[in-house]
Parts: sequence; structure tokens; C-alpha cells
Amino acid sequence: MTTKPLILLPDPVLRQKSEPVERVDGELDRFVSDLFETMYDAPGIGLAGIQVGVARRVLVLDVSKDEEEKNPLVFINPQIVSRSDERATYEEGCLSIPDYYAEVERPASVTVRHLDRTGTERTTEAEGLLATCLQHEIDHLDGVLFIDYLSKLKRDMVVKKFTKMAKQRAEKAI
Repeated sequence: MTTKPLILLPDPVLRQKSEPVERVDGELDRFVSDLFETMYDAPGIGLAGIQVGVARRVLVLDVSKDEEEKNPLVFINPQIVSRSDERATYEEGCLSIPDYYAEVERPASVTVRHLDRTGTERTTEAEGLLATCLQHEIDHLDGVLFIDYLSKLKRDMVVKKFTKMAKQRAEKAI
């Protein structure tokens, strides 16, 4: 397993739409292991392939609490097939937008059709934090970031801040 470097805002890669996975094979399994290694190392509770620069429809999650046993979940080619009318608000953060958090309102529950790590088709019904996290990571696969749910003013401030930080990192690297 390898920890991959995270793609950070304002990198345009984060706005790419990810391509469906054609084959579930050993190469994909190694990539999934790398995603888990990267996510746990960060530390985070979800990570999409595009966040490490791989535009494939793969995401990993683990919303278990620190004191609980790990519960790693893999979603390949996930599709939300239904959303509840009920809404829920969670404070969201993102490994690609470090140290920035904001309240985001989303459907309280979702049903997601996907392949698991073995390539078996599954349907997952999720609510609470798992539903929020699934929607957040599936958004990544579609080039959408959680800051897109904020007001234009807040979103523009975040992008400006991270653009300035990226410029400073680039200047230090020279």
C-alpha cells in the first residue's frame, strides 16, 4: 500500500468528471488499498479517486468512530438511485480543502447502487453521516465540491484563500 499525494484546491483536476471503472481486477484492488492508506493517514473519513489525481469512479469511506472497529467501505461506479425529501445538515470538511469546514444541507438519506471491491453489484441504504459522506464523495466523482453548496461570496473567499496558498507553495518550491 502506498500513500498518495492529495490534490488540493484550486487544482482544476478536482473539477474533472471521473470515468466509470471498466474492470474490477488486481490493479483496481491495489488502488483501493492505496486510497484507504491515504485516507487513514490524512486522517479522513472518505476519499474519492480524483482526490489523488485518478479520474475513475471509485471512492472509499470509513465513518466509524475512533473507539470503534474500522469499517472500510468501497464504492465502485456509485449511483444515487433515490434521495429522501427529508434534509439534514452536517459540518463538512474535505481532505482537498484542508482545515476549512462549513455547514451543508443535503438529503438525510440516500440509496446508492454500486459495485463492491469484488465487483459484486450492491445497493446501500444510508442515513446520517454515512449518507452525507456518500453524497460528498460521489459529488467529487462528478467534479463538484462541498463549497459549491455555499453562497457565492463564501465560495469565492475560500477559492481565493487556497489560490493564494497554492501560489505561496509554488514560490517556496522554486
